Amino acid sequence: MMHRPFKTLAIAAALGSLTLVGQAQARDLRMAPGVPPAHPAHTPLYTDFVDQLGEATDGSLGGQLLGTEIASIGNMRNAMRSGLVEVGLFLPAYFPADLPEINLVGDMALLGTNSYAMGAAMTEYIATCDACQAELKALGIVFTSSHSSDTYQLLSTQPVRTQEDLEGLRLRVGGPQYSRWAEAMSASPASIPVGEQFEALSQGVIDGTVASMGDIISFRLEDAIDSITKLDLGTFHSTISHAVSETTWQSLTPADREAIVRASTEASAQAIERWAYEMTDEALEIAREHDIEIIEPDEALVEANRAFGEQDLAYAAEQAQERYGVEDARAKLDRFIALVDKWNGIVEEVGEEPEAVAEAVNREVWDKVDFSTYGI
Repeated sequence: MMHRPFKTLAIAAALGSLTLVGQAQARDLRMAPGVPPAHPAHTPLYTDFVDQLGEATDGSLGGQLLGTEIASIGNMRNAMRSGLVEVGLFLPAYFPADLPEINLVGDMALLGTNSYAMGAAMTEYIATCDACQAELKALGIVFTSSHSSDTYQLLSTQPVRTQEDLEGLRLRVGGPQYSRWAEAMSASPASIPVGEQFEALSQGVIDGTVASMGDIISFRLEDAIDSITKLDLGTFHSTISHAVSETTWQSLTPADREAIVRASTEASAQAIERWAYEMTDEALEIAREHDIEIIEPDEALVEANRAFGEQDLAYAAEQAQERYGVEDARAKLDRFIALVDKWNGIVEEVGEEPEAVAEAVNREVWDKVDFSTYGI
């Protein structure tokens, strides 16, 4: 894909806005997935979103996708604040001090066993959480939907079967709960951006990464790892799939705002299908082709992992209150746990199909929202 400089994109967007589609002016929003095209947060999360938004608005809204050289995950807050990006993939985990209310539940990775349920639970929680909405308002962005990864596994340069095998290993982790997990397992956590894990593994800076199986495809990790331990370490669900800048949001009609949210919900479900199901199967096939050992951990390690997840809930609540001033943190965690249980049940009922899950999210969440006031 060729990415044109921002000035060129802005000129093209301005010219494009003069073209009439039906009775409405066509408007291409500047959108930033912040990840490369092979990643499911780009394709289909953003490619499908553009198509679905066009269909939902009869072509009056579309999108110009900006490359990572213009806006990356790490600088998304500044890119949106400056007006460079109007719609972007926003990961609250990258901004813990700004979004402690959202990260309280977003950091609870080990609660995740079903990716569809976790994306839906996050969507309902944030959409109905006044404190979360206040945090987003302060950053000048509007929430649309969340998506979730597959369940993370341990991808490493040496086999891990037991808790003893983890001792002393330096592991790349993607969030505070994973850091605490690594320390509890006598490993050393390393906060390394996801895009740098291949180099870190190849150079021996780290011994493994707690990551999505899809990263084998997205970041070519098959040439950097020797084993996969299938430990089911929960999901990465601290996501805002299509954060909309407040300035852009306020310029839209209520009907267009609703179209964006529903298109986002549909694209999030499609991204989950790609990430948690299709890419997992493809990654396992690639692993076999490259003679990467696929390991089932012993029961003691599985039990230690489960016990950590239960004990960590109390610690996470204490830290949220003491460090970031989150009030009633345990009650908020309990509410999120109830939503996870609710959505595990709904997904079991409607089936693990993106269209069915998106319809359920619209019914349970967005049908109850007044888009003349939401995000304003």
